Amino acid sequence: MLPRWFIPAGILMACIALVPFALVARKRAVETSRTRPQIIFDMDQEPKFKTQSPNALFADRRAMRPEVPGTVARGELREDDHFYRGKVGDQWAVDFPAPVTREMMNRGKERYEIYCMPCHGYAGDGDGPVAQRAEKLAEGTWIPPTSYHSDALRKKPVGEIFNTITNGIRTMPSYAGQVPPADRWAIIAYVRALQRSRWATIDDVPAAERDGLR
Repeated sequence: MLPRWFIPAGILMACIALVPFALVARKRAVETSRTRPQIIFDMDQEPKFKTQSPNALFADRRAMRPEVPGTVARGELREDDHFYRGKVGDQWAVDFPAPVTREMMNRGKERYEIYCMPCHGYAGDGDGPVAQRAEKLAEGTWIPPTSYHSDALRKKPVGEIFNTITNGIRTMPSYAGQVPPADRWAIIAYVRALQRSRWATIDDVPAAERDGLR
């Protein structure tokens, strides 16, 4: 026969055994500003140095380290001067580094209307909405964009236009951060198409199609 204390003791032990589960359930349901306890950290709380934080390991006490002079990241050598800088030797390139295709032209039109049209306008006349707004403000600091159809820009080598997109000119900032090199060439191809559309002659039309235009 079981002793009289056995049943109450069993009930008490069962209640005590449920306490850890109750505490876990409470922790999961109650909001708190304190960090929750972790038994297995994995990489949730990995040691690291954040931006602008100090690091006593280095003499200058900075965790952020400058680039090592003379090093180049993998895949970032960019030794093709024609493609990456618009130059052939010491001269601005007069040709594109790759054949101009319909896909390239369509891409150039899309990128042009995103990055260039606000100032240069849809047709390249320098009358985009930003330019018009700046003219109305008349603050004296605005330099109007040159029309793509001017003699100077029509004669400018494509490599020099590439350099302008890359590094900016006058009030135009650099677009190297927003527009990768391939898209810069695509934009230039579209600009050349805009120029050709304004200054084309009958001789630019294929011979088989000229009779219908005369």
